[in-house]
Amino acid sequence: MTERLVLDVSVADDRWLSIFETPDSFCRPIVLAALKAADCDDGPKGPVEVSIVLSNDNAVRHLNADYRDADKATNVLSFPLWTAGESPVVADMPIALGDVVLAYETVIFEAKDQEKTVQHHVAHLIVHGVLHLLGLDHIDATEADVMEAMEVQILATLGVPDPYAGLDPKECGADHSAKVAAHG
Repeated sequence: MTERLVLDVSVADDRWLSIFETPDSFCRPIVLAALKAADCDDGPKGPVEVSIVLSNDNAVRHLNADYRDADKATNVLSFPLWTAGESPVVADMPIALGDVVLAYETVIFEAKDQEKTVQHHVAHLIVHGVLHLLGLDHIDATEADVMEAMEVQILATLGVPDPYAGLDPKECGADHSAKVAAHG
């Protein structure tokens, strides 16, 4: 499965390096687990490329304002570039699924507020973001139930506890992470 993933982890804010000694080594098994769990008939065939950007609230606030008309930071944004059923633009090249961008300050605050380790919270947000890149969403309650169940299942394979356990359902609203229009 490793040969199936081209992963680009960019550290846009050096504070992330105090959490992850090697961000690529931390992110790779999480992305692979999400890809494996979401492997289905209409999923991408062949190698895929995913970008993870470890950024900060200021940068994410600007992205959120530009792409969602929400001038505030959020924990994670997903920028899907792939649509179900699409093949690579160039034969034998990885399919670019898109970008997942995390905001340092918000992620740290939420992990502390929800009494989770930062690593577990980041794992959840990466899984959530990758599922968005694969076309899943949580706009309505049915979609949210399906997506959350997948997240819990994927995270369990990684030894991460249920991220929704003990949370008020209002805290799990669609604003915490949003599928965003692809860069255009």
